Amino acid sequence: VQLQASGGGLVQAGDSLRLSCSVSGRTFNSYHMGWFRQAPGKEREFVAAITWNGGRTYYTPSLKGRFTISKDNAKNTLSLQMDNLRPWDTAVYVCAAAERRSDFTGYYYTDGAYDYWGQGTLVTVSS
Repeated sequence: VQLQASGGGLVQAGDSLRLSCSVSGRTFNSYHMGWFRQAPGKEREFVAAITWNGGRTYYTPSLKGRFTISKDNAKNTLSLQMDNLRPWDTAVYVCAAAERRSDFTGYYYTDGAYDYWGQGTLVTVSS
């Protein structure tokens, strides 16, 4: 299974950006998916997650309302719509996939819930 995130770039505060993550190797709807980010000098943190069929979404509380995760099983693509970006959103954003297990909804915010990780895409927000 290979994951590749794309869509990052340099934007100004208040702008929007849409990240994408493509998955290859197995059927996309086999996986729950998540986004994490790592800012310079900080630990990786959970951003958002979505169940395999898109039925449930989860967000870190501070980002809910500005970020929206979605999953298009027909296009094998995971997306993260980021609105009203702030300088502290600057980070490398990474997508991850989790095998469908019943305990995902209890651990979606942890690294250990995910089996596969992609390369990140850098988002830089200037003030």
